[in-house]
Amino acid sequence: MSSLLLHVAVQPSSVGPPMLAARYLRGGAAAAPRRLPAPPGAQRFRAPRTRIPAGPVAGGGLGRPGLRPEPHFHCCLPHPFLLLPAPRAARGQEPSARGRLCHLELHCCPSRRTGIGIGFYGNSETSDGVSQLSSALLHANHTLTAIDHLVLEMVERLDEAVRTELTTLEEVLTQRTELVAATRGARRQAEAVAQQLQGLAFWQEVPLSPVQVAEDVSFVEEYRWLAYVLLLLLELLVCLFTLLGLAKQSKWLVIVMTVMSLLVLVLSWGSMGLEAATAVGLSDFCSSPDTYILNLTREETGLGSDILNYYFLCNQAVSNPFQQRLTLSQRALANIHSQLQGLEREAVPQFPSAQEPLLSLEETLNVTEGNFHQLVALLHCRGLHKDYGAALRGLCEDALEGLLYLLLFSLLSAGALATALCSLPRAWALFPPSDDYDDTDDDDPFNPQESKRFVQWQSSI
Repeated sequence: MSSLLLHVAVQPSSVGPPMLAARYLRGGAAAAPRRLPAPPGAQRFRAPRTRIPAGPVAGGGLGRPGLRPEPHFHCCLPHPFLLLPAPRAARGQEPSARGRLCHLELHCCPSRRTGIGIGFYGNSETSDGVSQLSSALLHANHTLTAIDHLVLEMVERLDEAVRTELTTLEEVLTQRTELVAATRGARRQAEAVAQQLQGLAFWQEVPLSPVQVAEDVSFVEEYRWLAYVLLLLLELLVCLFTLLGLAKQSKWLVIVMTVMSLLVLVLSWGSMGLEAATAVGLSDFCSSPDTYILNLTREETGLGSDILNYYFLCNQAVSNPFQQRLTLSQRALANIHSQLQGLEREAVPQFPSAQEPLLSLEETLNVTEGNFHQLVALLHCRGLHKDYGAALRGLCEDALEGLLYLLLFSLLSAGALATALCSLPRAWALFPPSDDYDDTDDDDPFNPQESKRFVQWQSSI
């Protein structure tokens, strides 16, 4: 025979470091087989073989004529998760029988980790969508509050001007009938403006508060987010401790993790049903939200359809319901301003005491006109319709997308947990009894007596 195949069986002890044992040497006719003594405890090793290069080990045969070694030998290594003390009752079994359970759990854990990652992403997306909804509601409430505040401020300023400055001006100009008539005309115009402005505060008597709705939504979302985070962490811990129980062959830990897996499986199925129902309902709502929101808002607020259509639709087909009031108020303010200028030209030269109330009226009118222009901008549908669109995007895009990811997480989690629950009970029959483990067992890799026997065996060869 012209070749040499050196096969070395590396029989790693289930309790100690790997030991190299030369089993046989097959050569030519002049090469007689030489059997080396087996190391102590070598009968304990049973493992699948793995081919690894071993050129330097086979180099000892190069000096013999007719021998050409093949630089490979077989290494028998068990599964990495099975490098544990083999139980006395199960030492005759193949390690692969126990390894199948670890393999199955290792194949389940990637799906669990993928599901957990998807769950964290879906939870974050849902929270972002709900936060966007709450922010839009708060901004809309700020706009509605600003409208009511400006209307109230302008009405108060005009009423104060009618009671004080215009009354004082009438008393000063009593000697000139035409000037008194002009002053009374300015009074009537100011009262008309105040009356028109009061009709612009359409949200003042509405019982529905966007702030309360935003707070309720944020409150529910906070606890929903926390519950999902705890569920994700619980599943991660169950996965890790299940692997630990299989690796350490701890029967009590596997039993506990089986119960915990059953609990998480029930929670996953429950959350999946809730997510599916919520996703279906939310998708139906998002397919045509305008009609539903219009009807609901009309019932809750009692506002007219013209106002709600203007803000929710905000297109050229819907006219501004406040346009007539705004036009009348603007014309009345312009008339008051012109009348005050006429009184200032004619009354001040004859009645110097009339200058002070006229200047105060001019200042009040200027502030009122500035607030009026700001009120016109706030009453336009662009601002509130933008908040309405942002709320819908947060609810129908981010929140719905996150909900679908959470649904996928629950599905993957339920599948992985169901697979694990079917495989974990099989591990009990393969685990050793609790009394088989002893701290002073000679199978301990750090046992001094086992180390001495290994050193003596090495010196013998």
